Amino acid sequence: MRNHSASPWGPASLDGMPPQEYRSSSMNDKEIDRTVMSGRECSPLDLRGAFPSESDEELAALAKAIAHPARLQIIRLLGSRTTCVCGEIVDELPLAQSTVSQHLRILKEAGLIRGEISGPRVCYCLEPEGIVRLKTLVGAL
Repeated sequence: MRNHSASPWGPASLDGMPPQEYRSSSMNDKEIDRTVMSGRECSPLDLRGAFPSESDEELAALAKAIAHPARLQIIRLLGSRTTCVCGEIVDELPLAQSTVSQHLRILKEAGLIRGEISGPRVCYCLEPEGIVRLKTLVGAL
């Protein structure tokens, strides 16, 4: 038997063979799924009509905007404050000011935060409508 521990398919399966080799032509996809799930079955979810498909693009854009731990930290930080936040964001994160600015730009473009010029600084806070829309779209999944 070949050693598959360093195979391009990732870790070897329990029987030592990659998935392509143990897939029997006599097994249909449903039987394979049951084998992989060790007898557990999943109930299908009917998500049709949960939200219009045109919202898919919007949800994907919002999900991409929050798909970084630093951006989630920024949203939590802004959500915990009752006033706009300027320089404290950089002080709270272990990131360079330019990196924080990039994350803020992404969140602002997605409509999750807003920035208002206050003298030489920009003061940031959550954009309530954007946060509610994100919650609505995720909740509809």
